[in-house]
Amino acid sequence: METSSKENTHFFSNNTILPVDRSSFKSESSASKEKQSCCGGIKIFLGALCFVYFAKALSGSYLKSTITQIERRFDIPSSLVGVIDGSFEIGNLLIIILVSYFGAKLHRPRIIGAGCLIMSAGTFLIAMPQFFMGRRYRYERFPSTINSTVSLSPCLQDKSQTPLSALEKSQAKINAGCEKEAGSSMWIYVLLGNLLRGIGETPIQPLGITYIDDYAVEENAALYIGCVQTVAIIGPIFGFLLGSLCAKLYVDIGFVDLDSLTISPKDVQWVGAWWLGYLIAGLISILAGIPFWFLPKQLPKPESRKGSSTSSEHSKFILEENKDRGTSPWQQAKLAEMAKGKSLEFPSCLLNFLPSLKNLFGNPVYILYLCASIIQFNSLIGMVTYKPKYIEQQYGQTSSKTNFVIGLINIPAVAFGIFSGGLIMKKFGVGVLGAAKLSLGSSFFGYLLLLSLFAMGCGNSEVAGLTVSYHGTKVMADHEQDLFSECNSGCSCSRSDWDPICGEDGVTYVSACLAGCRASNGTGKNTVFFNCSCVGTFESPQSSSAVVGPCQKGNECPRMFLYFLVISVITSYTLSVGGTPGYILLLRCIKPHLKSFALGIYTLAIRVLAGIPAPVYFGVAIDTTCLKWGSKRCGGRGACRLYDSGALRYVYLGLTLVLGTVSIFFSVAVLWVLRKRSSPQDETLSANGERGTCGTKSRKDHFANSDQLIQSTYWPEKETRL
Repeated sequence: METSSKENTHFFSNNTILPVDRSSFKSESSASKEKQSCCGGIKIFLGALCFVYFAKALSGSYLKSTITQIERRFDIPSSLVGVIDGSFEIGNLLIIILVSYFGAKLHRPRIIGAGCLIMSAGTFLIAMPQFFMGRRYRYERFPSTINSTVSLSPCLQDKSQTPLSALEKSQAKINAGCEKEAGSSMWIYVLLGNLLRGIGETPIQPLGITYIDDYAVEENAALYIGCVQTVAIIGPIFGFLLGSLCAKLYVDIGFVDLDSLTISPKDVQWVGAWWLGYLIAGLISILAGIPFWFLPKQLPKPESRKGSSTSSEHSKFILEENKDRGTSPWQQAKLAEMAKGKSLEFPSCLLNFLPSLKNLFGNPVYILYLCASIIQFNSLIGMVTYKPKYIEQQYGQTSSKTNFVIGLINIPAVAFGIFSGGLIMKKFGVGVLGAAKLSLGSSFFGYLLLLSLFAMGCGNSEVAGLTVSYHGTKVMADHEQDLFSECNSGCSCSRSDWDPICGEDGVTYVSACLAGCRASNGTGKNTVFFNCSCVGTFESPQSSSAVVGPCQKGNECPRMFLYFLVISVITSYTLSVGGTPGYILLLRCIKPHLKSFALGIYTLAIRVLAGIPAPVYFGVAIDTTCLKWGSKRCGGRGACRLYDSGALRYVYLGLTLVLGTVSIFFSVAVLWVLRKRSSPQDETLSANGERGTCGTKSRKDHFANSDQLIQSTYWPEKETRL
């Protein structure tokens, strides 16, 4: 200050101008530089976090797009695929509490960077079975379609027709393959990799969002978080498009002669290059994690937040709430320590935890909304997980086209629905009661539209011995026993084979042997079978040739698929509109100091009671509709080759609709409780805070500042609302 005064005196005496306080000028300059440094640092962190959200959303959606590919590659049922899909949530739950509590006290950017490395390691591990298995993908096919030098009749009337040495050699190869398969279940690597993905993804959301909230200018925090969540919507689009691209490529591309393949992407045995996308996603995860290793543990706080000892308004809620209640000075000191992040003794934390839990579960609106959300997410997660399989089996579409449609049409509809919900809330100033009505209306009309999909299905493919008899009549019972008929009684056929051919009569036959074919010409996809005793109608048996691959579904199927897409997009949009109002309802109906705790319980319940079990029991239900199971090389049931289209439609859509209807009943109960509490007496009771807050009057006060919250709303598995 002395130096400053002397300088001022010198300037005044020599230059006869007004004194200039250089110390204040210096402080303003440093503050400006500090502000620029703060803004620059937080924007770099924001860009890095957006890239990480994109990477984790891409890998998660890519897994959804490869469900059917994994099922076929490892010959496993849908129920087991559901367990693999749910392992991500299990990994997330293993360390979520540790990361949320201890992560805030450590170097948050580096923890996020380490999480990215773990996530990429898990993604790479999922792809490793392709290189560990030591053998190429083998599908069931007739030998003459592979090697033109061996002339074999599909209908082996006499096994001596095949040279003994060739039979022995073939059996020796099968036995060698069995010994190798018996010691390994490679799908376990996929499960462990997905589990590792869940562990690595855990710190990204809680630590990333809180870091932004701590060091961003208060009025910009919601905008930044909104940018992050927007990128989280874009990620699944690219994930499904990547799945579409990889599904076009054969699983062993680069290792086999593609011209020798006898199957095409339209065949149910086709497996795309599912592993390639995981390598790409893993590489993206590594790149996304690099910037976090160079970011500081802390950034300079903005000027607007320097007067506060805490980084967010959470501690203010805690202190103000307890100050209003007349909390003792000792308790306020403890609460201040907790707000600043200082650790408390375990008994003290436990004493605070139990009353908070009791208070939370004593709020009927919170409990009813939690039940509605759990059941609805069971419906949505199960529906989204098996949506690619449903489209492929119901409408005869390829995996590539299915993933392309979901990524380019359905997910943008979800994003637009989420945005519309927030816009409606802001535009019309919707209160808590209005938010409950909007959420209920969205669910009601969404599931009502879903009901119309029951009429937009395709009939079963005509498969001789499974869906129709060899004489053209429908099969009603015991499908496996109907594979044999008089026309193929002289052939030595196996009922476990699945090597479909399409006869000139438009009927698919399980194999050339079961079609009674006695001659063939050509190789690979160009193989043509002749003298097939079972091909042709009963009146006109002259049509006796067939080609490799199943017949296409009926002519009405493309039209039904178009109708399905239109209704599916409208349904996705309608259901997504209610997401933001529902989330606002959740936040507005709990006491301010319990918000974080309530959201933690909500997320935990959704993951444990919906994210993990839904794919499993949906898969079990879908497995019950299988008409023809594949067989493994060493015996045992493999993946399903053919589903009953009608049964699949009723099980898949029916289970989704039943769960959705139950959730609507809980939403009606939420609305009823809110209406009851909107009376003047309940407003007074709500203001006192005795039985929770959700009164209309008290909520209007809080809703005045809800614009920022609407921009940053998020709920678990938001990207999967398809």
